[in-house]
Amino acid sequence: MFVSMVDVSGKRVVFREAVAEGVIRLRPETVRRIREGRVEKGDVLTVTSVAAIQAVKKASELLPLCHNIPITYVGVDYEFIGDDRIRVVVTVRTTAQTGVEMDALTGVSIALLNIWDMVKKYEKDEKGQYPETWIEKIRVVSKIKKE
Repeated sequence: MFVSMVDVSGKRVVFREAVAEGVIRLRPETVRRIREGRVEKGDVLTVTSVAAIQAVKKASELLPLCHNIPITYVGVDYEFIGDDRIRVVVTVRTTAQTGVEMDALTGVSIALLNIWDMVKKYEKDEKGQYPETWIEKIRVVSKIKKE
């Protein structure tokens, strides 16, 4: 089977932006700990923002056919939904020949995994399982291309 990157050499360099989001569901007590800064490993949202930014910059290393493009901006935002969910939104911008959707999705995915990693101690049940914890709704919310 033949595999290759898409050839974007003939495309013009233009401004591009992608926004991706995802949600993690946690126990209400865990979300309260995050809000109050009482997580043993540290400030969950600050560490998660750094993890998301690093992930965006490494998308082309993780996804074999993803182009390595110059990232000009990464923004990470959070929204608490009810008492048991956190939405992570990652915005990525570039001026390049191809888009940044995969970079934004990689940032969101790693952000959600980082939150889980930092709070897993509080999420485990008596058997060491995670019955109330899951990641969902990872998607591209929007993409912009300005010619």
